[in-house]
Amino acid sequence: MKPIYLDYNASTPIDPAVAAVMRPLLESAYGNPSSGHWAGAPAKAALDRARAQVAALLGCTAEELVFTSGGSEANNLALKGLFFRKRDRPAHLITSRIEHPAVLMPCRFLERLGAAVTYVPVDGTGRVDPDEIRKAITGDTVLISVMHANNEVGTIQPIAEIAKIARAHGIPLHTDAAQSVGKIPTDVETLGVDLLSIAGHKLYGPKGIGALYIRRGLSLEPLIHGAGHEFGRRAGTESALLAAGLGTACEIAQPGLGMPETRRLRDLLWEHLRVNLGERVSLNGHVDERLPNTLNVSFAGQVGAELLARMPEVAASTGSACHAGRVELSPVLEAMGISPEIGMGAIRFSLGRATTEEEIAQVADRLRRLLA
Repeated sequence: MKPIYLDYNASTPIDPAVAAVMRPLLESAYGNPSSGHWAGAPAKAALDRARAQVAALLGCTAEELVFTSGGSEANNLALKGLFFRKRDRPAHLITSRIEHPAVLMPCRFLERLGAAVTYVPVDGTGRVDPDEIRKAITGDTVLISVMHANNEVGTIQPIAEIAKIARAHGIPLHTDAAQSVGKIPTDVETLGVDLLSIAGHKLYGPKGIGALYIRRGLSLEPLIHGAGHEFGRRAGTESALLAAGLGTACEIAQPGLGMPETRRLRDLLWEHLRVNLGERVSLNGHVDERLPNTLNVSFAGQVGAELLARMPEVAASTGSACHAGRVELSPVLEAMGISPEIGMGAIRFSLGRATTEEEIAQVADRLRRLLA
């Protein structure tokens, strides 16, 4: 078998159109975008265009966007920035148990600084019950942060419902949309969010660039202080090169939202596995409310990491980790109530634009033969 890439949730290749836009900027537009002279003007123009392109995908204004070094920084800016802005009062945050470490770790850090954090549970499909959010709210709650779609099982959260609850209590809502931007609609007004994080390398843009949407009127304390770049919200000279890549990636993604062909191939892979393996394979995540490219399945009696090691030509991710002869279950699957016997056999296949039907058939056949 030729190498087959089915780990698009981890990182995507740079789209050729994105590379084409970035390539000239390696030699031109070298001036500082904040400069007022001719050398900085091309960089400023590229930066402004990129900001407008990202804003168009999210349905916000360009001034509501801050470019960051990626999704992790965007999440950190949202959580820490709001916490430090509210240091004059007790701070309580609400999040879910299946968030990405880029949200969970900042929450743990803020707990050490005196914040109280409630980690609400999820059901067996990985969905948050909005009523759990409502019950967790206290008079000190300053922020709710729930991811739009889970990176491991692909389950999409009821963000619009949670937003209504947050707004009724006057509490800002943040969502980590790194996995959903470019795959499904992420209009900030439809979702009702006040803060939204994205990562360039999850939607065929370059690594090292992301963005945080900050609703107009919401104030955050910067994490990086300096000369007041990004409307005073993140110091540091912006990279016109990386921003242009992210902007172009967002523009390209707009017409393909929903990913109908990728969804078809994902469902085809699941059908192959069900027919070939029967009850030896089970689905992790929500059947319907799931990212169109994500298929997380468990193979009974197997260890996902060991199974992937037996087919090294297939790039995918596992929901278990092997350490010193023991298997550790993914915290996401554990929070979903998946038993260790089932969860240790989990593998996440995440498809992308370049995935073909032939590759799907090859992977399904390889698994069938390995498990025969």
